Parts: sequence; structure tokens; C-alpha cells
Amino acid sequence: MSAPIAPAARAPQTPLARVASDFVANPVAVFGAALFLFILLLAVFAPLISPQNPYDLAQLDVMDSRLEPGSKAPGGGTFWLGTDDQGRDMLSAIFYGLRISLGVGAASTLFALCIGLTLGLTAAYFGGRVETLIMRIVDIQLSFPAILIALILIAVLGQGIGKVIAALVTIQWAYYARTVRSAAMVEKRREYIEAARCLALSPARIVFRHLLPNCLPPLIVVATVQVAAAIALEATLSFLGLGLPITEPSLGLLIANGYQYLLSGKYWISFFPGIALLCTIVSINLVADQLRDVLNPRLSR
Repeated sequence: MSAPIAPAARAPQTPLARVASDFVANPVAVFGAALFLFILLLAVFAPLISPQNPYDLAQLDVMDSRLEPGSKAPGGGTFWLGTDDQGRDMLSAIFYGLRISLGVGAASTLFALCIGLTLGLTAAYFGGRVETLIMRIVDIQLSFPAILIALILIAVLGQGIGKVIAALVTIQWAYYARTVRSAAMVEKRREYIEAARCLALSPARIVFRHLLPNCLPPLIVVATVQVAAAIALEATLSFLGLGLPITEPSLGLLIANGYQYLLSGKYWISFFPGIALLCTIVSINLVADQLRDVLNPRLSR
């Protein structure tokens, strides 16, 4: 009798494939990722799919202000989500507002990540007075509420997308510096770092080729959460009238424009931008929550 043929051994999964398979195992996280991808596509292709350019004053007519959802436009078409007090089509304004919110969140996160990553790695690798100085600055900044720092900076710098991004970067870099420093302190004591030092490798190569890749998992989680935090903070500043100019309304400013009409029954001016902002933040947080569990096996459920 011939011996049974053993089944072929399954090829080991790469780290990226393992993370992807563990991520899609959670249907809630997959829903959050799909929702965020849909919102991202709406924002990217807003100029192509929007019925109106809400930033072009020549296309606005005050006679179309505060029309109910489903109202017919004088020139043809339908205001599916109604119009605001400036005559802007709410659907178009939300699409363009998503562009600003996502753009500000991504840009501020990227710049803050670069600054915090550099300072956190520097503090962990060199230690001593350098670490003490950097981490005391981080502690001082994190002791103040983020909204307070943002209000002060916007009051000094003024309005505009660039000014808002600068304020958010100033607020966020400390979170990355503390996260990277904590992860790097653990990795710095491992054998492969000692081996790299014994081989007389340069500090830059040790940090960026060996230390940094092993500090990325917690950093990815923090960066994902901070994107949502940056979007929420930008919306808060715009709601208070300190963020972007009224000619380029973000979701926060759109909500603020309809706040005074809530009690008069014109709910749609604030309601629909608020739903769009809520869906954006919730979708990012769902993805971040699953990434935290996937990238840290000790937290897996």
C-alpha cells in the first residue's frame, strides 16, 4: 500500500498579509474602512461630482438661500440637501468641506509625525540631557488643553488653511514624540541594537534602519487617531469662527452657519454637515481601533 501523500505545507504569511487578514476578520472595522474610502473618494472627486462650486461666488444666488431639501433649482436641477443662508447647495458644500477637513487632517498629521518622530528617536537614542530637555517640553505642552493652544495660535497667526495646519502641527507633535520615545526605549535594550553598535554602525543607520521600523506599529495607531482628532479640532475652530475664511467653508463652518436657524425649523443647514463630520470621524476611529488590536498581539481579543 502506498503511503498517503502529506498535504503541502502552507507558506508562512508575511507581516503585511497577517495584518491584512486580521484586519478584515472584524466586519465593523471593514465597514469603517469602506465608509472612509467612500468619503475619501467623494472629497477627491468633489469638483467632478458636485452640482455647484460653493466657493465660486458667481454661482451663488441669495434668492436660493435656505431652501428645503429636494427643492428645485431655478436653473434646473435639484437641491437634494437644501441650501444654506448664502444660497450654497448643501450637497456640494459638504463635498468641498470634506476636501478641506481631510486635507487639513492629513497634512497636519504628516508634518507633526515627522517632527515628533525625529525628536522622539533623538531623545530615546541619545538620552541624557537631550532626552530630558525634549521630554520636559513635551510634558509642558501636553499639560495644556489642545483647544486652548489652538485658540492662542490662531489668534496670533490669523485665519487660513496654512495657519490652521501650523496650529495643529504645534499641538500634535508632542503625542508622536512621546509614543516614539516610549517604543524606542524598549527596542533600544534589545540584542540587535547592541549587535549593531558592536559592528560600529553609524547612529543614523542604527536609528533609521533598525530602531525606527520596530517603532512603527504604535506610531501608525496614534497617527490614525490623530487624523480624526485634527479633523475634529479644525471643525471646532471653524465653528467658533477662528478657522477658515467664510469664502471657503469647512464642515465646522457649515455647521456654524446653520446653528442660528435650528430653532426656526431649518435643521438641514447644520444637520447634514454634522452627519458628514460624524461619519468621517467615526470611520477613522473604527479603523484605528482595529489597527491597535492587530498591530499589538497582546491586545487581541
